Amino acid sequence: MLPKIDLRRLGYLALLFDIGRMRAFARRSEIGLVLAGIIIGITSGLAVTAMSAISSRLHSLIFGIADEEHLSASNLQGHISVLIAPVVGGIILGLLMMLLAKWRKKPMVDPIEANALHGGRLSLTDSIIVAVQNLISNGFGASVGLEAGYTQLASGIASKLGISIQLRRSDLRTLVGCGAAGAIAAAFNAPLTGAFYAFELIIGSYTIVSLTPVVVSALIANLVARLLSAGDFTIDVGQFGAVVPADYLPALLLGVFCAGMGILLMKGVSLIEGLARRSAIAAPFRPALGGMVVGLLAMASPQVLSAGHGALHLNLASSPAIPVLIGLFLLKSFASAVSIGSGFRGGLFFASLFMGALLGKLFAFTAPFIFAHATLTPVIYAVVGMSSLAVAVIGGPLTMTFLALEITGDFPITALVLAAVITSSLVVRTTFGYSFATWRFHLRGESIRSAHDVGWIRNLTVGRLMRLDVKTIDVEATLEDFRRDFPLGSTQRVIVVDGGKYAGMIQVPEVYASPVESTPGTQSLSSFIRNTNDFLLPNMNAKQAAALFDSAESDALAVANNLIERRVVGLLTESHTLRRYSEELDRRRREASGEI
Repeated sequence: MLPKIDLRRLGYLALLFDIGRMRAFARRSEIGLVLAGIIIGITSGLAVTAMSAISSRLHSLIFGIADEEHLSASNLQGHISVLIAPVVGGIILGLLMMLLAKWRKKPMVDPIEANALHGGRLSLTDSIIVAVQNLISNGFGASVGLEAGYTQLASGIASKLGISIQLRRSDLRTLVGCGAAGAIAAAFNAPLTGAFYAFELIIGSYTIVSLTPVVVSALIANLVARLLSAGDFTIDVGQFGAVVPADYLPALLLGVFCAGMGILLMKGVSLIEGLARRSAIAAPFRPALGGMVVGLLAMASPQVLSAGHGALHLNLASSPAIPVLIGLFLLKSFASAVSIGSGFRGGLFFASLFMGALLGKLFAFTAPFIFAHATLTPVIYAVVGMSSLAVAVIGGPLTMTFLALEITGDFPITALVLAAVITSSLVVRTTFGYSFATWRFHLRGESIRSAHDVGWIRNLTVGRLMRLDVKTIDVEATLEDFRRDFPLGSTQRVIVVDGGKYAGMIQVPEVYASPVESTPGTQSLSSFIRNTNDFLLPNMNAKQAAALFDSAESDALAVANNLIERRVVGLLTESHTLRRYSEELDRRRREASGEI
């Protein structure tokens, strides 16, 4: 009689076999990574389209505008809804914050931090929460864009897929970049912009291996979004003139001007956040208060509401007077700073484009009086200003250059924009040193300057590298005691302790090389003790340890448990640290190039 066959078990085994084959294919084949990029492109396009549709529907329901109308271009000046809606949105966001605080203790990680510190590992649950918070903020009129939610959700989906098929660290980081690339490409109808956004801001580097999946993801996401939304997010700059060599000098000056304004904007956001934290107002109540301020500003001009898509097109198509441009720039910058500083979720990507266009138009009034031979039109100044302020705040010179190319289709203007954004980026990096995202990391105490992978360096800690078999001696011991306990050749170094605390280090060969002879019981060890205040901590990484070896001018240092107790827990040599660091760095490079 044949044994009974469990068909369900066979089905599970077949499924596991297929998943195993998928994992092996994705890990060992570049084509497998490209196929994963295609999947992420599709999901990114769907995510952007869904979030955009929900935001548009919220604007229609809350503010009573038509479905095809942009909130920031609506005729709602003085309307009571623009005052009440941001406050209501702040209350809802505050209640959500209170609910999250009960079970979510760790801060949420964004794609840049995930790729820099966690090898591309990003919580999909957290990403969905951030997207919902971003939708509430934008939908109720807070002066923030949806780009943060787009990239967070798309990257979270990408990370989840990569973890499920057990991708290597470098491939997982690339897949997170695919999600961000798809999100930005779909949002702006600009696949090249999306791809370089991923390379410059999310992955932190460009490699041949990462090129194809990232670009494919951007192209697919853009195609999906265009099929579903018919180009709702295309930036139309209208008619523009030609570019001559004399136009480069005013463009460079505009880049410097935008860099300064971008730094002021970033500091303004951090100033408002700092004031909010130092105040007696609890965090869940801050968005409602911020919403009240935004609502009052919107009563003066609804163009400060939401990201500013409609307001951008409105100002590109018209010629506002200088006082109007100045007033609108101040209102929008203050509204954006208050929105983010008070706790609304969102980013400054599109807001910086809008404000940059205002600065460009403003610059266009004065340029003809300073640069007599310049031929730039106000629209071209607006495009240069958009890219220059965006690169100052967001970063990514090539990202913003390709955005200018894709919205104008004009190579001479693109070259002009490239010169301006490089200037703006250089000024920001040399005088300020941060983009908006990395500046916020800095305020939290993080040292991240980009998405370049430094997580493995942090994991290579002194606690993992140190030796545990350390030799110690009490500071009150005599030279005779030392020579009795540690004969020449028994060990290289001995740690001196004082009541259990680290007190220094003695090199054994130095003691035996000294011509001083001791009278029994009298000669102390004090003349041989070195590095009394130089020691390592277990949570230091290899890079920090190497720097301390240099500053202490020692080839070995003791490891103490903390700065207070200073209890000796190990010993680490410089040669071992540098060897392990080099081995790990070489392994990461080979992994990134696909050799392992």
